[in-house]
Amino acid sequence: SAKLESNSISNQKALILDFLKDKKDIEVVSVRVDDGYSGSNFERPAFQAMLEDIRRGIVDCVVVKDLSRFGREYIDSGKYIERLFPALGVRFIAINDNYDSLKGKNQADEIIIPFKNLINDAYCRDISIKIRSNLEIKRKKGECVTPFVAFGYRKAKTDKHKLEIDPSAGSVVQDIFKMKLQGMSQDAIANRLNELGILSPFEYKISSGSHYETGFRQKEQALWSSVTVRRILENEVYIGNLVQGKRTTPNHKVKQTYVKPEDDWIRIEKNHEPLVSDRDFEIVQRLLGMDTRTSPDQKQVYLLSGIAVCADCGAPMTRKVSTVAGKKYAYYLCSANKETKRCSSHRIPEKDLEDAVLVMLKQHIQNILHLKRVLEFVGTVPFQEINMKKLQDRLEKKKQETERCKELRMMLYSDMKEGIVSKEDYVELHAAYGKRLRNAEESIRAIQKEMDSELEKADNANTWLDYFVKYQDIEELSRTVVVELIRKIRVYDKKNIEITFDFDDCYQTLLNQLPAMGVDTVIDDDNNLQVKVKEVV
Repeated sequence: SAKLESNSISNQKALILDFLKDKKDIEVVSVRVDDGYSGSNFERPAFQAMLEDIRRGIVDCVVVKDLSRFGREYIDSGKYIERLFPALGVRFIAINDNYDSLKGKNQADEIIIPFKNLINDAYCRDISIKIRSNLEIKRKKGECVTPFVAFGYRKAKTDKHKLEIDPSAGSVVQDIFKMKLQGMSQDAIANRLNELGILSPFEYKISSGSHYETGFRQKEQALWSSVTVRRILENEVYIGNLVQGKRTTPNHKVKQTYVKPEDDWIRIEKNHEPLVSDRDFEIVQRLLGMDTRTSPDQKQVYLLSGIAVCADCGAPMTRKVSTVAGKKYAYYLCSANKETKRCSSHRIPEKDLEDAVLVMLKQHIQNILHLKRVLEFVGTVPFQEINMKKLQDRLEKKKQETERCKELRMMLYSDMKEGIVSKEDYVELHAAYGKRLRNAEESIRAIQKEMDSELEKADNANTWLDYFVKYQDIEELSRTVVVELIRKIRVYDKKNIEITFDFDDCYQTLLNQLPAMGVDTVIDDDNNLQVKVKEVV
């Protein structure tokens, strides 16, 4: 547009040079340009270079197109124009504002110059507020407004505010999560990626033509580090959640950012295609919270690291290897006993513990399979959906109420026509029946929404069973199986351990619900689930 053209750098230069053509007392020493920098602060590189020229005595006259091009900050603009430049003997000219300090300030300048600076400042503040408001709206709509997106994603070509998976980087992210689930530490994962020559997020952005900058780069080539790996593992963008607005500045004048309270972040769940399942992400967050350090020569943590704990003091069980008569024996013992002797050792051979865990896990999976078969059998029993039946009854009553209201309104009209009720009573009663009808229809919509929610919950309520069922043929433990299916293993002594399986609360809830479905359950001494389906009338 014409306005954009007049404000362009080239036009500003042309206007100033044209103005100076016939000024014999002014010689152009340098042209300083801060293209792309905000006029709301004076820490602009070319502006600072101009000040250095003034201090060195190279420049004693400053010419700008107008006051807004000099700066949009009211206080600092006044400081330079009214105090600093006169003190240094610098002439200041603002062409379009018809201001030249050499001519001396008249009474109008005393008022107009500060006022114009104030208007420029207010304009900058207004623009800042509008931009912040617009960005907030975009964030709440699930639009990505950051200049750079998380490693593994890219901005869609059809809509720069939408995220899509970057196939190359996305596969690296998925591999990182897999390696963590398999027991690798963040350091080991970083080393593995560096060995494979996979570009770090910073180097990948640079190779893609991005002008991305970071303060974390310490070497000529930015390599993978445990910090980078952990950031990826903790980022919920990979399960499809877009979290924005974490940082801000106090206002348009203060550029130092601070982190906002988490409650003020804008989180849009399931905003884009995920790279990692919710289940895997949840397990990884649990693993990151465990103390699972590896020894220097180990790339993966031990099978039960962070899972096996002392039943008495709750400290992690530590794996130790002893050599007796040239033969090595591995066992777990309480780390508190190992370090301070404040607890007994709770020593248990590694093989004995792992064998016991495998047996108990296989038994639990068999119980889960049994439960799944029972649920499939009683799934045809109508009264198992108790909540749905209650909702259906409420829905039916509300539908009857709406029909009754419609009938009464029709009867009311006939009564008015026949003179049984007056016109005034008709209007009042018609409005009352209308209100009852609207309330009933609103209740129907609410009940239907609740029924849809119940059906959705019913569909997803027992999906956790399948997490166990997929390992029904398990013959040996792996780190992946352990972290997926077991929350905690409490070791009492060599012969007594207690396992808390994942979704134990769901397991117990389901057992408690079975009697209402016509199923009696008993857990025998060997932890086998025995069921008896009662005849349903």
